[in-house]
Amino acid sequence: MADLFERILLLKESEVFSKVSTDDLRYVAQALEEDVFFAGERVFDINDQGDHLYIVIEGKIGISIDPDPVSKQYVACIHPGEAFGEMNLVDDLPRSATAHVIEDTRVLLLEKSRLRGLLLSYPEISVGMMRALS
Repeated sequence: MADLFERILLLKESEVFSKVSTDDLRYVAQALEEDVFFAGERVFDINDQGDHLYIVIEGKIGISIDPDPVSKQYVACIHPGEAFGEMNLVDDLPRSATAHVIEDTRVLLLEKSRLRGLLLSYPEISVGMMRALS
């Protein structure tokens, strides 16, 4: 299990949170949950309604935009320290891709409603996220 310090470091490495201050990342790190996915599984399918952002701790995820969720033609591979599923944090649209587990993978995940609560309590987090995503 990733401790608070490791979580903060992973957040700082991810594009989404790279411009958020370390002090504010501590609140985000505390809101994260850990999960495990095994090779051959899918984290989510294209057109699913999603509500989580994922940050890879270890393993590898392949992202496919093929309308067939079993297609394994990847447009991106996500490695440790990288995030995926972030688009769903700012929109309420269905998933635009399928996330395939290429290697056994441990992730930290952040649920959308928890992030919204953090943004209301600590608005500087949203400023850092906007700077990182712009």
